Amino acid sequence: METVHTAEFESPIGVLRIASTDEGLAYLDLPRSGGRGFAGWLSRAVPGAKRNAAFAPNRDAIRQVLEYLEGKRTEFDLPLDLRGTPFQKTVWQALLAIPYGETRSYADIARQVGNPEAVRAVGTANGANPVPLVVPCHRVIQSGGKLGGYGGGLDLKRRLLAMEQSLRHQGSLL
Repeated sequence: METVHTAEFESPIGVLRIASTDEGLAYLDLPRSGGRGFAGWLSRAVPGAKRNAAFAPNRDAIRQVLEYLEGKRTEFDLPLDLRGTPFQKTVWQALLAIPYGETRSYADIARQVGNPEAVRAVGTANGANPVPLVVPCHRVIQSGGKLGGYGGGLDLKRRLLAMEQSLRHQGSLL
């Protein structure tokens, strides 16, 4: 039986829930989701898993997420256990390639994954990202420059993009 280690922690954007397996970080719940997404993710991605409320297995991921939110980290160095369809995993890998402080459109990602007609499917995969912030789905916007959606809400997406662009232009982290 697989074990999922969970912890909740305070952050500059609110209380976050994090979950990892023995393979790596598997889930990060943003404040506005109210935990509803976690139960669904758990039943789909790790059915029958044993839940273990434990800070220690998540310590490094929590530290890195906090450093990112405090503007002290531009890249994550964590093992990930991303569970999804092959298409979702391909999209998530493309998101990981978006540099800090930059954005790409859903159409850009569709072209990058070799399926330029799959713009909506890219949006759906983006929305299903189980580890937002770490896999930077907030860096994907609409082709016309509008923000599009975000699981943590558009205000948070706006704040994250502004923070990244400000720090990148200051050159303080790069």
